[in-house]
Amino acid sequence: MNIFAQFEARVREALEALVRSGKLPEGLDFSRVVVEPPRDPSHGDLATNAALVLAKEAKANPKALGEALAEELRGDPRVTEASVAGPGFINLRLVPDVFHDVVRAALTDAEFGQAKLPGGPVNIEYVSANPTGPMHVGHGRGAVFGDALASLLVAAGRKVTREYYINDAGAQVDVLARSAYLRYREALGEEIGAIPEGLYPGDYLKPVGLQLCHEHGRDLLDMPEHEWLPIVREAAIQAMMAMIRDDLAAIGIRHDVFFSERTLQGANGGKVAELLEELRAKGLVYEGRLPPPKGQLPEDWEDREQTLFRATQFGDDVDRPLLKSDGSFTYFASDIAYHREKWLAGASELIDVLGADHGGYVKRMQAAVKAVSDGRAVLDVKLCQLVRLLRAGEPVKMSKRSGEFVTLREVIDEVGRDAIRFMMLYRKNDATLDFDLAKVVEKSKDNPVFYVQYGHARCFSVRRQALEAFPSEDLSKASLASDADLSILTDPGEIDMMRLIAQYPRVLESAAVAHEPHRIAFHLYETASSLHSFWNKGKDLPQLRIVNPTDRKSTRARLALVEALGGVLASGLAVLGVTAPDEMR
Repeated sequence: MNIFAQFEARVREALEALVRSGKLPEGLDFSRVVVEPPRDPSHGDLATNAALVLAKEAKANPKALGEALAEELRGDPRVTEASVAGPGFINLRLVPDVFHDVVRAALTDAEFGQAKLPGGPVNIEYVSANPTGPMHVGHGRGAVFGDALASLLVAAGRKVTREYYINDAGAQVDVLARSAYLRYREALGEEIGAIPEGLYPGDYLKPVGLQLCHEHGRDLLDMPEHEWLPIVREAAIQAMMAMIRDDLAAIGIRHDVFFSERTLQGANGGKVAELLEELRAKGLVYEGRLPPPKGQLPEDWEDREQTLFRATQFGDDVDRPLLKSDGSFTYFASDIAYHREKWLAGASELIDVLGADHGGYVKRMQAAVKAVSDGRAVLDVKLCQLVRLLRAGEPVKMSKRSGEFVTLREVIDEVGRDAIRFMMLYRKNDATLDFDLAKVVEKSKDNPVFYVQYGHARCFSVRRQALEAFPSEDLSKASLASDADLSILTDPGEIDMMRLIAQYPRVLESAAVAHEPHRIAFHLYETASSLHSFWNKGKDLPQLRIVNPTDRKSTRARLALVEALGGVLASGLAVLGVTAPDEMR
């Protein structure tokens, strides 16, 4: 039950009435008309920008248009007041029954808050960490963001595929293989000394060396590199992916598809060559020279004729090379082929979750997706900024196990998956995140994950108290929804809770449209805060206590409100992949 969507439809009906009466011209674009909570709750329950966004197109004074629209809306029996504020905003006050109906819907509808957004299948690619070592905390942010975004879109009615792209071709996995081969020699008893520069130094490759030793004995030592390299590479990649899958499972993340980069390659160039021929057939490939990049020239820049993709035809800044000087495919060509596979698999909307260092990747890949899908698919690239790992405000030192960074598993083991998931989502993805290992386990209002989970646990505590006070009462949600007298809920704290429950469907839908799961985390914190504030008020004012053993009527009404609010907290936490505990210890 989304009252904002309902009243947005009502505002459009009122605008159509103004068109029919000749007060507005025909053919106006209503797409920018929204209904939202007013910035100041004292101004009303809902606000619409309709007069502001239509005035110029309608050649009307926005305030006069606002008055005409407000007059039309005053005829709605659910509206007690429609007033024009500032340059043309219309603020609406609603009859209390509107919010009482929301509370009842939240009690009885298992899918309260979920939406039915239009659109075809969505493919979200996230994590896609190189299989060269354990996941670090930076990987964890993109992993949690992508997973929560997938759950958010499912809650909004979209069909979603969760995908991981395994970078198992190219130079970096050969470096991995050589590093693992060194550990293999170590497992055979050799003294290897310091790890040479350029190889992976972490202890995590020691088990791979032992495995190779058990499986091959000393046989690999007798082989030239071109023979042992593919054997060791395959073993190392499999071991690294098993470790990465294990780390992901520990944080509650799963994928539907693990796509191997190597499957794009094959006889005569494989899928990448297929892509190149398709682009040629569309007239999107040509031989030409690129202008030198601005600023200092990169060392590998060559002024030569190249095979180029017409990326500028689809919004990119420059055309892009598809072949290197040695005739092999560029990484960009492989990336286009990979995204073409997603499109061919049926996805009409593609989302890539990447680190902030991939900013230069966005325009070229959006151009590529437009080209391979003939404009029928869209790509949104979500960049996740760095995570600064702290302990009581001080930077955390590097991990011995990885040799370079603190592993995600080390952080999971220390603070738990709930703290990681919630706090990774409590800032927008493109803002740098300070993750303090000491603060995320504090039991205080300053720790958002604790405060929200404590809010959910408090709802269950209220229910247990009510059952003790009224053991013979039917306190099921269905019973409360049918006969609790919600009209007695008139305290500002109670009204605030009802408003926040009513806003949840709108927050979920807008977060899904914008691909911004942090909006859910923010709303949950605000919702939990409203419950805690009202609870504390009841300690000082006995007449506002949620459970009053001498007042059955107020207890049933307030329990209905708290149960509805608890359902919102549980729903939002489920979207974020965070547990909703019944009690906190």
